[in-house]
Amino acid sequence: MAKLNIAVIGFGRVGRACALALRNTDYLALAGVVRRPTSPIKLPDPLGEIPVVTHIRDLKRIDVALICVPADVVLGVARELLQAEIPVIECAVLEGHALEMHYDAIGDAARHHSTRAIVGAGWNPGMLRLFERAFTTLIPDSHTKRTSRPGASLHHTKVVEGIEGVKGALATETRDWQGKLTRYVYVELAKGAKGVKGAKGSEGASLDKVEAALAADPLFVGEQTHVFEVESIATLEEEGRGIMLERIGTERTGAHATLLLEGRFDVPTFAARVMLDAAKRIPSLKPGAHRYSLWG
Repeated sequence: MAKLNIAVIGFGRVGRACALALRNTDYLALAGVVRRPTSPIKLPDPLGEIPVVTHIRDLKRIDVALICVPADVVLGVARELLQAEIPVIECAVLEGHALEMHYDAIGDAARHHSTRAIVGAGWNPGMLRLFERAFTTLIPDSHTKRTSRPGASLHHTKVVEGIEGVKGALATETRDWQGKLTRYVYVELAKGAKGVKGAKGSEGASLDKVEAALAADPLFVGEQTHVFEVESIATLEEEGRGIMLERIGTERTGAHATLLLEGRFDVPTFAARVMLDAAKRIPSLKPGAHRYSLWG
C-alpha cells in the first residue's frame, strides 16, 4: 500500500511536532512544509532536507494537509485547501459557540467541494474530550473535575525525600468544590528500589512504604494522598504541562466508583500524534467534515 503524501501547513510548535512525527511512520510520508514567504526556506535539523514552499501548489501530489496555523486563520486556510480538493486535518483551539460555527463552516466547504476533513483532531479539542466522555459514560450523574496545571506548580517535598530509598520527590495539591485537599506526590525511587507495591528493593523502598510513611506523617494525616512513581524527577520538573481528570461516583452511581487520569506531556507532541492518526483514516471517509474519534 502506497504511503499518503502529507503537507504540513505552518511550522510552529504543532507543525514542527507533526513534521518530526511523520519521519517515523510506515503509512504517511512528509511531502513538504508550507510557510509564510517571510519564513526561512530551510528547516532546522533533522528536517533540513524537507521541501519548504510558500504555497501548497508548489508541492507534488498531496493526499492530506495538516493545518498547523493559529486558530484565527485555520478556517480560511481550510477553505482554500478544500477548494483545491485537498483533504484537511485541523486542531484549532476554540470553545463553545465559536467552535461549533467553525466546524459547521468547514463541513459546508468540504461538502461543497466533495472533499473530506477531520476536525478537532488534537489534544483539546480532540483526545481530552474523548477521555471526558468515557468518564461520563462509566460514572454518570456525577461531575468531572479538570485541572490543568504547569510544571511550576510542582514543588520539592523534604518529607518524602527523607524516606529511605526515595531519590527525589515532587508534590502538588488541589482542592475540590467543597474545599477538600488532595495531594499528588511523584517519587523517583533510588536505583535498585522496587516501584511495584508490596515489593522491596535493596534500599527498602516501595510505593507501599512511601504511602505508609506519608499516612503517619502529621503533615499528611487526614488528607487524601496519591503517590505515583516516575522515571526521573529532573525530567518531570522540565515538563511544562499537565492535566488531571477526576470523577467520583455518588450513592446513585456507586459511591466507591472513582476515575482518575493524571498525566504530564508535551501538548504539541500529543496533538501531532492525533493528527497523524486522523490522516491515515482520510481515504476511508465520505466527503464532508468528520469529528475525530477513536473508531476505525
